[in-house]
Amino acid sequence: MVEMFAAENGLKGDARLQAISNAIRVVPHFPKQGIMFQDITTLLLDHKAFKNTVDIFVDRYKDMDISVVAGVEARGFMFGPTIALAIGAKFVPLRKPKKLPGEVIAEAYELEYGSDCLEMHVGAVEAGERAIVIDDLVATGGTLSAAISLLERVGAEVVECACVIGLREVKGQRRLNGKPLYILVEPREIDSC
Repeated sequence: MVEMFAAENGLKGDARLQAISNAIRVVPHFPKQGIMFQDITTLLLDHKAFKNTVDIFVDRYKDMDISVVAGVEARGFMFGPTIALAIGAKFVPLRKPKKLPGEVIAEAYELEYGSDCLEMHVGAVEAGERAIVIDDLVATGGTLSAAISLLERVGAEVVECACVIGLREVKGQRRLNGKPLYILVEPREIDSC
């Protein structure tokens, strides 16, 4: 059995984290054998847990002079726009290949079960802007690393990466080139006895 628990993120004991944890479903062997997929669609169905998730991120970033919230396709799109609106920043979608019209820059990366690429519109982010990267989950860190590279290539300062879920056993933060990683919850195995 897998249960979620609050990460060491300065909110230890915050009841909102337990509600967020409880709202995340684990789907065994998806998309392939051996993967324990952390499904946030059930979190999105729980309006209170969803609001708590966004509120925690907003509280963290509202006074950090962030001008760009970069959301990673697709689940970063579910949190990023609301966070951006609440803190007065713009939302920049980081998309899979051939999804953005116009001129883009691209960055390839490796996943825990394959490879992919992220693209960003040229001109969406300007040099000197302060950015955060939002996604639902960090595993190997490849996606976040690609997002950081895209933003830094245009001269943005990536202040932090933020994810709802962090897979502790994969140690994805090692690939973030020293950038801070803020996560709300981590899954762990528990004994079902």
